[in-house]
Amino acid sequence: MTRIRLNQEYRNKIANRMRVHLEQEDTVEKQKYDSLKADQIDINDNAWKMAEKIVRRHYTEDDVEKAYYLQNKFENVSTIAKDSCFHFHYMGKKEEKDYDNNVSIVDANIESHFDFKLNGSIDVDNNSSYARDDNGYGYALFRDELKAQEDCNPDILIEQDGKENNPHKTKYVEKNNDYLGNKDKGYGKQWNDKYQLDLIGRDYCRDRSIACSEDEYMFLINWKNEKSKFVMAHHNWIKSILDQMKEIKLGLKGYKYLDEAIELSTELGLNLTDAEIVRTNSTGLTIYNPKNLADRIKGMKNKKVKTKAEKIAERLLYEQQNQAVN
Repeated sequence: MTRIRLNQEYRNKIANRMRVHLEQEDTVEKQKYDSLKADQIDINDNAWKMAEKIVRRHYTEDDVEKAYYLQNKFENVSTIAKDSCFHFHYMGKKEEKDYDNNVSIVDANIESHFDFKLNGSIDVDNNSSYARDDNGYGYALFRDELKAQEDCNPDILIEQDGKENNPHKTKYVEKNNDYLGNKDKGYGKQWNDKYQLDLIGRDYCRDRSIACSEDEYMFLINWKNEKSKFVMAHHNWIKSILDQMKEIKLGLKGYKYLDEAIELSTELGLNLTDAEIVRTNSTGLTIYNPKNLADRIKGMKNKKVKTKAEKIAERLLYEQQNQAVN
């Protein structure tokens, strides 16, 4: 039987199928991502309740009603609008060094910026109202929806991590953001409309920093940290897949024949046939044995670790089966 040569078209098809297969595997990284994703709505709702409580203590419903009355009555009054980001502060303590580098603890106004928009910054160390948009959160939260769109890629920031801006990255970031929407359409509008309040004051939230307690402040800092953990879980999951795909593509590049690539995919748990690859629409320096390469890639996976009880149960079952055979 004539062996089918492995051309670049077949390599690409197999690599694409492997990427889908790896994303569906139940690994530790994927479990972490899925678990944190399930918590995001509650996390944001609870943080919003806290923010609303702080804001309404400062700008009461009666204040808002009066401000709207004046704004509607006089053309030159513009004092109230809806917003989703806030500066909150409390009086606390911080370390301060003198010219001799001696440390002392002094009273200080502890302040931070909290942005509830879908692409709001989640950097707890950035106190600026002009912090860059954090698109990674929306990409992680609406990953399935973005994946379903032909021209979108929710993993683009992870795939391009460490690289300079380039047309490929810009294309997908723009497509992602256009699909998610912001103030005018899509998930972004639904999200931003849900998390906004009537606020009195100038447009810039830094000009209306609102006092809160230390406990309230730390609750919101923790909210930012929880969102960051979710974004990192998305990053770690996709990064583990990208590492495996790097090995897979290197192996495919070294194979000459389609049956070698089919053997690799089979060893990795993806059943393909020659006919399936052929009917759908340079040799490397190192030739990888398909089974050895598959074992190497399997070792990169963080599959769920068995508990002690599970291991004991498996051992008992194994011994029972041996006794039945004997």
